Amino acid sequence: MEQNFDNKIDFKSRLTIFYKKNKIKTLMFFFGILILLVSIILVEAFNKKKNIQISEEFIKAGILYTGDEISKSKKIYENILKSNNSFYSILALNNIIEKDLEKNNAKVLEYFDIVEKSQKKKEQKDILKFKKALYLLKYQNNQDAKILLNELVDSDSKIKNLAEDILVD
Repeated sequence: MEQNFDNKIDFKSRLTIFYKKNKIKTLMFFFGILILLVSIILVEAFNKKKNIQISEEFIKAGILYTGDEISKSKKIYENILKSNNSFYSILALNNIIEKDLEKNNAKVLEYFDIVEKSQKKKEQKDILKFKKALYLLKYQNNQDAKILLNELVDSDSKIKNLAEDILVD
């Protein structure tokens, strides 16, 4: 019992000696951790606010489209594409394609490239490649579509079977 008490006292004294010797370093360390935590919280809040703003713009573009203000809707969708938001960029691209807002095929392929750069997960990139291949097939660019589909087959993607089925047809 007495030895345990001595160990506690010894530990306390060593800790106070360490603190006195390294007071500035210890304070700097804890101050650095505090700054890091505050920075992380601020970045998360900023990202959340930005995501909410992009979602509101996406809804606004849909409302404008239904109100026959197609050019304004298209412009908002383009801004969403360029925002590099991994979720809403794909949705904006889908709306541009499905609603045939962009007639220039080269521009749509440019949109695919923009959205592909914003994707982080392999599955999302593969789905985007697949959609791009389908788009190319629709507009008679079969060679480029086959290249993309072969890339999906070779990469052992989860949608490999779909790509093989389309290549066979």
